[in-house]
Amino acid sequence: MTTTLLQSELPGLPLRHRGKVRDVFDLPADRLPAGATPGGDCLLMVATDRLSAFDVVLPDPIPGKGEMLCQISNFWFGKTAHIIPNHLTGIDVAAVLPEGVDAGLYAKRAVVTKRLKPVAIECIARGYVIGSGWKDYQRTGRISGIALPGGLRQAEKLPEPIFTPSTKAAVGDHDENIDFDTAVRTVGAELAEAVRDATLRLYRYAADYAAQRGILLADTKFEFGTDADGRLYVMDEMLTPDSSRYWPADEYQVGTSPPSYDKQFVRDYLETLDWDKTPPGPSLPAQVIERTRAKYAEALQKLAGISVD
Repeated sequence: MTTTLLQSELPGLPLRHRGKVRDVFDLPADRLPAGATPGGDCLLMVATDRLSAFDVVLPDPIPGKGEMLCQISNFWFGKTAHIIPNHLTGIDVAAVLPEGVDAGLYAKRAVVTKRLKPVAIECIARGYVIGSGWKDYQRTGRISGIALPGGLRQAEKLPEPIFTPSTKAAVGDHDENIDFDTAVRTVGAELAEAVRDATLRLYRYAADYAAQRGILLADTKFEFGTDADGRLYVMDEMLTPDSSRYWPADEYQVGTSPPSYDKQFVRDYLETLDWDKTPPGPSLPAQVIERTRAKYAEALQKLAGISVD
């Protein structure tokens, strides 16, 4: 049974951060089940059904979206644990919820995670020239300072996947692409090299896996964090349609922007409005909401074999 949640309310749990999609709560050690403490305090991360477009959170939820995103992330965390550890603790969400809260509302959309120190850059892998990368390439022949062959067309596959970090912008602001030297100055050479290596290894693995299921992974964004010992983890969300550009392989065509398994229906609708792309965002028609929900569900089924319909 799909649930809908626009904003999580968990009395007694300190709200740490409310992002565009995720609500993050502190879970001190004394709130965890006996014997379950994985070396310190934890976080409860909740994927709501909020949807943002053009960096603005819209007023209407996409029913079940948070559940689908959480399940896709959990699927990929499990598939890639041999490449890099992740933030999941395995602690049952129901065991940490405040009394009186409907556990069914959070069962598929929340996880108990390790508390990590976030790496202060967005870690993006690109296998195709599209989006902001395509705009940068048209202007300079480069993406994030990386020189690319001349004559590439929109959505063309790159000779090799590239690591193109960006800044981490606050809610409402835009991330900006940066070169690797800037990433080194931001987080240090050793950590920058570690996240570049992990990003590209994860991308190649996921792209190969998705291709076997008729889906092209054009690009994706990872979040990383370190523990008290400096060990690197992948965290937050992973390889979801919100953080990745997935294309149906049978509809892919170089020279155009292919359809994707994400909120493209929403963006296309918003482009028809007289809206300046600043808050507050406009409401969405029921048809746009349903078509968007169906795209998330299709991605979940094709990638992870999990059906919600």
